[in-house]
Amino acid sequence: MKNVFVTVGTTCFDELIETITCSESVQALKARGYERLVLQVGRGSVLPEADSSPHIRLEAFRFKDSIADDMKQADLVVSHAGAGSCLEALGAGKPLLVVVNDKLMDNHQLELAQQLHMDSHLLYCTCSTLTETLRTMDLSTLQPYQPGQPKHFANFLDKALGVQ
Repeated sequence: MKNVFVTVGTTCFDELIETITCSESVQALKARGYERLVLQVGRGSVLPEADSSPHIRLEAFRFKDSIADDMKQADLVVSHAGAGSCLEALGAGKPLLVVVNDKLMDNHQLELAQQLHMDSHLLYCTCSTLTETLRTMDLSTLQPYQPGQPKHFANFLDKALGVQ
């Protein structure tokens, strides 16, 4: 059974949860052979009922001590653009689609997603383009992320956050 794991980390990103569970997105996932959607919804106000979608197995939770197992079981990770969530998915060697919250001010998350996309480690979109991205994405273009170069990542984050 092909699984999609969606994470918003500790944030509130209801728009992502609503968009990924809308019938158009679910149909796009189904068309690609995904049968199970596991949602980590954080502090959001949207907590879908288990199996509330007739087309896909749906599970949702707010927080767990660790989402490592959920990542390990996933065939696709859909994540908010938080650095921790992105690195955890990339470190687990999973295809990653980052959904940037374009409602955030001063969005350094977009810069992180763009850089990792330019290096072919992930795909990214916004909620408004998510369904179309799910329909058209080509996960075979992604390159494995080689962890073990924290200095490069730290330098990138420093630059993105204007610390350097």
